[in-house]
Amino acid sequence: MQPASSSGGGGGSSALKKWGPLAAIIVVVAVVIVVIASGGGGDDESSSTTAPAETTAPTDTTDAPDSTDAGSSWTYPLSYSQAEELGVEADIDWGDRCDTSVGLIAVIDYFAPECMAPFSGDNGGATDQGVTADEITIVHYMGPDGDPIINYITDAIAVDDTNAQEKEVVADFVEYFERYYEFYGRSINLVTYESSGLANDAVTARADAQRIVEEYQPFAVIGGPALTNAFGDELAARETLCISCGGGSPEWYAERDPYVWGIDGSAEQKQVHVVEFIGKQLAGRPAVHAGEQFQQTERKFGLVYVESSAESKVLADLMVSRLTEVGAAPAEVIPYVLDPGSIQQTATQVIAKLKASGVTSVILSTDPVAPRDFTREATSQEYFPEWIVAASTLTDTTAFGRSYDQEQWANAFGVTSLAVHVNPEISGYWALYEWWTGQDPAADESIGVYMPPFMLLMSALQSAGPDLTHESLAAAIRSFETTPAISQPWLTWGDHGIWDEADYAGIDDATLFWWDAEATGPDENRKEGAGMLFYVDGGQRYLPGEWPSVDKLFVRDGAVDVYETAPPGEEPRDFPSPAGS
Repeated sequence: MQPASSSGGGGGSSALKKWGPLAAIIVVVAVVIVVIASGGGGDDESSSTTAPAETTAPTDTTDAPDSTDAGSSWTYPLSYSQAEELGVEADIDWGDRCDTSVGLIAVIDYFAPECMAPFSGDNGGATDQGVTADEITIVHYMGPDGDPIINYITDAIAVDDTNAQEKEVVADFVEYFERYYEFYGRSINLVTYESSGLANDAVTARADAQRIVEEYQPFAVIGGPALTNAFGDELAARETLCISCGGGSPEWYAERDPYVWGIDGSAEQKQVHVVEFIGKQLAGRPAVHAGEQFQQTERKFGLVYVESSAESKVLADLMVSRLTEVGAAPAEVIPYVLDPGSIQQTATQVIAKLKASGVTSVILSTDPVAPRDFTREATSQEYFPEWIVAASTLTDTTAFGRSYDQEQWANAFGVTSLAVHVNPEISGYWALYEWWTGQDPAADESIGVYMPPFMLLMSALQSAGPDLTHESLAAAIRSFETTPAISQPWLTWGDHGIWDEADYAGIDDATLFWWDAEATGPDENRKEGAGMLFYVDGGQRYLPGEWPSVDKLFVRDGAVDVYETAPPGEEPRDFPSPAGS
């Protein structure tokens, strides 16, 4: 992998933020990254700085002596839980930013990161690109306002957040990070880079990456083009770390280690969940959730997938193989290309083929736009199958679900890596921002999209310690494991025994939903309307191998659409607002 030649010029692609009202899409990631990591930067003592002698304990807590072993020294970074294990927590002045009753930073979020021992001493100065004794340079990538490609995708759920509003919110959060997180004597030098290209333009995206590295020499870049991985590829080739800047297969990430990291689960990981669910709850049984014409018929599956790259067919073939192993071999496998000019004609052909083959259950591995045309065409052809959402981005949200034919979507259900929506005014990024600033966030509709990568990076920076390098940051990320929950996904990176291959994506678990076309309430953007996602068993989440065999789809008992208050045990903590609100 070699960097492209520099050619000046701007251009670039749009960031994923425009994908949503998605203060949900990623309610996937409206997750405040919690690091219940045991320590941060791995076991390499050479990447730590010796602490004052009066607070003593060894660096590697795995082999640490007990609290009676005084006289040895501990080194930065040191988390509160490590200090407890070593019996030195009482010797350290944690300051008012730490809630020592639980060992987490003293903010309202239940999912706050662990306190790290306050730093004093020499941080090593310029330890890597973009790092000095005083600053860490981070570039925040933003695509152009009004990208027509993203606007086409999101026209049914129009978002009017602007780059200026997003920039304002991120700047306020940087002040929050600097107040509560430990950066070892360094501040955050935040650079905003606004691209002018379109979301799928690999050439201009690569040029953006070149310019960012050459002009700003950042330690890390946050964000990137929504529809090409060329940006992340170029940054990695130039040995610059990026988070949520594009992605690919596990092999793609591994070849770019330690420079590219993601938040959501990978396509292959999501596929594992989907196939396990289908095998355990659907295969070999009647299509009871379809229209009346199929409810007594044993399920016959069809797979419809969007063909967006050479990797698309590889993934589809892998899914067919996996489905066949669990007794759900598709009778039809139909690719399509998302083209505004031909999508209606495509929908007519796709539905006709599925209907002619007697497919009772359509597995959707699609973009969020095409189901609108597919479902309308299905009604036109009087074809009412089950619609199984295969953890497809945004197709698994209330906001997009309302844009589909409701007579069809009443038969929709599927797997999602998103978590149950919680009232954003009491939990999550919105609530945290309001608590910190005393104001509602300006870019309120997409805050759940653009903030998770920052949360991951900031948690990793404090866990990596003063000797900050791309390798020490990667070691910190690999050590992370968020706390299991209902209202947040479970995220890990590295080897935590969940996946066979190296894991560079975050979300590991998933949950199950079904659609109620008659229910009313707020979508992920707090917009009231008809049609709601309901999560089975209150949004219970599963790791691979844990999916139950009992079908509870379309059962109201135990299902939930929105939590007006946080689930038991996940309630926000109570601290006075720094803004006095």
